[in-house]
Amino acid sequence: MKLLLATDAWFPQINGVVRTLNQMVENLRAEGHSIEVVSPSDYPNVPLPTYPEIKVAVWMRGLTERIEEYDPDAIHIATEGPIGMWVRRFCLKHGYAFTTSFHTRFPEYIGERAPVPLSWSYSVVRNFHKPAYRTLVPTKHMREELQEWDFAHLEVWGRGVDTELFHPSRRVDLGLPGPVMVNVGRVAPEKNLRAFLDLDVPGTKVIVGDGPQLEELKKDYPDAHFPGMKEGEELAAYYAAADVFVFPSKTDTFGLVMLEAAASGTPVAAFPVTGPVDVLEPGKTGVMHDDLGLAIKNALELDRATCREAALLRSWGAISRQFRNALMPLNGDKTVNMEFEDA
Repeated sequence: MKLLLATDAWFPQINGVVRTLNQMVENLRAEGHSIEVVSPSDYPNVPLPTYPEIKVAVWMRGLTERIEEYDPDAIHIATEGPIGMWVRRFCLKHGYAFTTSFHTRFPEYIGERAPVPLSWSYSVVRNFHKPAYRTLVPTKHMREELQEWDFAHLEVWGRGVDTELFHPSRRVDLGLPGPVMVNVGRVAPEKNLRAFLDLDVPGTKVIVGDGPQLEELKKDYPDAHFPGMKEGEELAAYYAAADVFVFPSKTDTFGLVMLEAAASGTPVAAFPVTGPVDVLEPGKTGVMHDDLGLAIKNALELDRATCREAALLRSWGAISRQFRNALMPLNGDKTVNMEFEDA
C-alpha cells in the first residue's frame, strides 16, 4: 500500500499528535507499506499566531505534481490546517475518497482567545470533515461529543504507548521535596495548568514543556519548577520520577501523556472529563474527581506496579491495524480496502 499522509502537525513539533502519527508511519513502514508525509517543513512556513513554536505552510507550490507522481493508493488528512485544506480540495476536485482524523478541539482553543461561539467554530470544522469517507477520533466519548455537533461517519482510532521508553526503571531522584507532582505538555491556556498550580497541596509541582504561557506561569508561580521541553530518555525520567502525574486539562481529546505516565508506573490525577474517562482505569492507573487536590491525594495511594501492568495492554501494533484498516482506496472500493488488512 502507498499512503499519502497530509498533516500540519509534524516534526520539529513535539506533541501527542505528532508522536501518534509518527508511530503510525514507523509501524506501517515496518510492515512494508510506503508512506509519503506532506508536512509544513516541506514548504515555506510561518509561525502560528499565539503558538510561535508551531509552523504552518503558506505556499504549497508543486504539491499537485508531488501527489500525482507518488500515485498513492489512499490519502489520509490528519489535520484541519493549510496542508489539510489543500489536500482536501485536491481530493474533492479529482473525486478521490479520503479519510480524516480529529485530534484537537480547535473550537475550544479559539474560544480561549477570542469571543467566537463554539457553534460557529464547530460548523467550520464539521464542514471540513463532512466529505471524508471516515473521520477517526481517539475515544468513544469524543465520538459521542462530536455526534452531538452533528458530525457523521465517525470511527474510534485509539492510542498506544511505547512501554520500552516509558518504564519504571527510569525513575530517578529529582532532589525535590515530595510528593513530586508532574505535568507534561504544551504550556498554554487550554491546558488549564493554573487549576493545578493554584492548589494548596504539599510537595513540589513540576511543569515539563514549552509554550506561549511559560514565562507568565514562571513569574506567577515561583515555587513551581519549569525544566522546559524534554525528549526521549530525559522526558521518560521525569515521568518515572513523579509520585503522581497531574492532568488538569478539560479540552484534550485523548491525553497520550497519561498513558506514558502509567507505563512509567506513575498514577494520574485528573478531572472526570473526555480524555481521562477513556484513558484511565479508576483505582488502577488513576483517580478522577472534580476536586483535583483530592484526586492527587488519592492517586498517591495507588500501586505503581498496577499502573504499569495496565499500560502494557496498550499495544501500538493493535492501534496501527485499526488505522490501516480504516483507510479507503482513492476509488472508494471497499473490496480493495479489505486487501490492506493483509498487506
